[in-house]
Amino acid sequence: MELEEIACKVREFEGLTRKRPIANIARIFESVRGEYGNCIIDFGDDAAVIEIGGDDYLLFAADGIWGRLINASPWWAGYISVLVNVNDIVAMGGKPVAMVNVLSTSDKTALESILEGIKEGIAKFGVPMVGGHLHPDTPYTSLSVAIIGTVRKDCLLRSDTANVGDTIVAGFDLNGRIGPNSPYSWDSTTMKTPLEVQRMYQRLSKVGEETHATACKDISNPGLIGTLAMMLEVSGVGARVDVNRIPIPADVNLGDWLLVHPATAFIFTTPPGTEDEILNCFEEVGMTAAAIGQITEKRELIIHDDNNSTTVFDFQTDIVTGITVR
Repeated sequence: MELEEIACKVREFEGLTRKRPIANIARIFESVRGEYGNCIIDFGDDAAVIEIGGDDYLLFAADGIWGRLINASPWWAGYISVLVNVNDIVAMGGKPVAMVNVLSTSDKTALESILEGIKEGIAKFGVPMVGGHLHPDTPYTSLSVAIIGTVRKDCLLRSDTANVGDTIVAGFDLNGRIGPNSPYSWDSTTMKTPLEVQRMYQRLSKVGEETHATACKDISNPGLIGTLAMMLEVSGVGARVDVNRIPIPADVNLGDWLLVHPATAFIFTTPPGTEDEILNCFEEVGMTAAAIGQITEKRELIIHDDNNSTTVFDFQTDIVTGITVR
């Protein structure tokens, strides 16, 4: 697949384009941002960061599960509602503490399947669901989960702090499979034991403490390039990415892989010469990682191979979420 075709698929991918309405939401709240008292970080990151005194910050995040995934498999939707929220906390260098949910459905079969999926996620990731709210009479089925976590102040990782010249490191758990419930989902945890999964996440949560990482974001519905674009947008920078260096499962092509939510996967930035610190952390837990590019001053996201290059996003004109922090 040609680079321009890949760039076009990424730009038009619904997992990414459905992020654009965030710009209007942020704009509505702009006049009251800064009125939150103890809030250190609000819009634009994987979790809000709240000052609570002492050596730790409180992390607070929420995710609504894509309706397409709920319709395809209510069980999987319940399961990944735990996974994606845990990812948001770990991406900030934090430790997940507890979750709550808001569930709406009048479909008793879907309700049972979602709850069974949530239960399996709780057992797998070791994070309790401590409450929530049920609407038992809606004509639709929807699921949202919120999570709190904690992080040591000196270990906090943000997504708006990528620096010009930094190396981009992407790490994936490639020990998995596409689906089985969606061509845009990668499952790398259901077949692992809770001990294996929790060990992996506990190790990754310490990257901010043990390396020189400058920024981090978990790779979510927009895929690798789309998620990187969100990081670049809030950081006010650009990037060049060598597509030949992106880790890919053996039986998946690059164009498809860039549209997949890869389950357990993260993007880090780090000063040149410190890449091995992060690569070693991924290797220790059996994940596959590589230095795939560099942060640039020019606010464009460019992908290239050995012979050609193309611009995926020009942040002077293109909007991903519309949120810029710097």
